[in-house]
Amino acid sequence: MWIGEIGQSERRTLTAGFLGYAVDAFDYMVYTFLIPTLFVLWGMTKAEAGYIATASLISSAIGGWAAGVLADKYGRVRVLQWTVFWFAIFTCLSGFTQNFHQLLATRTLQGLGMGGEWAVGSVLISETIAARHRGKAAGLVQSSWAVGWALSAIAFWMAYAYLPQELAWKVLFWVGILPALLIVYVRRNVAESPVFVQEKQRRMQHEESSNFMQIFSKDLLGTTILASLLASGMQGAYYSVTTWLPTFLKTERHLSVLGTSSYLLILITGSFIGYLCSAWLSDTIGRRKCFAVFAAAGIVLVLAYTKFQITDRAMFFLGFPLGFFLSGIFSGMGAFLAELYPNSVRGSGQGFCYNFGRAVGSICPAIIGLTSGTYGLGASIGVVSAGCYLAVILTVFALPETRGKELGHAIA
Repeated sequence: MWIGEIGQSERRTLTAGFLGYAVDAFDYMVYTFLIPTLFVLWGMTKAEAGYIATASLISSAIGGWAAGVLADKYGRVRVLQWTVFWFAIFTCLSGFTQNFHQLLATRTLQGLGMGGEWAVGSVLISETIAARHRGKAAGLVQSSWAVGWALSAIAFWMAYAYLPQELAWKVLFWVGILPALLIVYVRRNVAESPVFVQEKQRRMQHEESSNFMQIFSKDLLGTTILASLLASGMQGAYYSVTTWLPTFLKTERHLSVLGTSSYLLILITGSFIGYLCSAWLSDTIGRRKCFAVFAAAGIVLVLAYTKFQITDRAMFFLGFPLGFFLSGIFSGMGAFLAELYPNSVRGSGQGFCYNFGRAVGSICPAIIGLTSGTYGLGASIGVVSAGCYLAVILTVFALPETRGKELGHAIA
């Protein structure tokens, strides 16, 4: 297996990246399970629940860009520790909130660290792992989102099985402080990216400073625009489907399987395997072809869901391909963005493009909500999602293929 071909230092970095993104997922997804409880205890409205989710996504976009800029200045490992500490603290504080406005504040602040962790962690992985395994490594880290999602579902079940709901929701937020222990592991076991160390020495010799605005320079502006559009298409489709498809299938198709834990398990399993398969494909057939294949499959899948009648039984088994293609498309993104930018602004470029896409993508569910009254919910989901995936296909082939590109002194 390819993991056996990398050194101990690289495996430790891979472990830190995997755990970091998994706890990111846990802290984000646990809120989605607690919304019904807050409806009952606080009388929170659906609109207010949506505001919290959107605010967290928007702040994570800001946090991702800011963390990328800081990582180019202070180092990947140091900023990774900052981001983990930040989102762990504010997840825990969410358990002490007493109303919508307080929770809105803590979740918005938590989002800054959540977005920052991915931006910094993915750059660290890309600069540490050899080019021939970079896509697989980035995909393995991305797959930890499914692991964190599964753990949040298990924790939700355990908390509500043994505690009254008045206490259970608080406990689930409080355990969000545990990821802070990851900082100890990172501090003791994870070495700074050799590419960053080399770049820092070069800047010192030439008395230069990192300038994040370089990603908008004449040489890089085209790359930044196209990469941002690529990230927008991926995340726009993802947020559109995950936000509205369950509502469509439950309220308009009257499917009951959506509320079962077995369906959720199939969906999460599909996501995990999709991440791993896409990671392998991105190193095998190239980044661009892999993105295009998953986007094309996403178009077919979403249109099938919204245009054809689906039974509960069919929906149960379709949960696997839904998770597989919807999530798997993201596997090669960390490696691809890292390979598009030079050492001096890699964190800034990757942090900006991915999180610009997150901000734009978060608008798509609102567009579907606004247009569904006129065109119907199914048609709106289909058009917006298919449009986003089509943007991925068109944009990715306007960018260069980067598979196998060496990043400075990345370890061989």
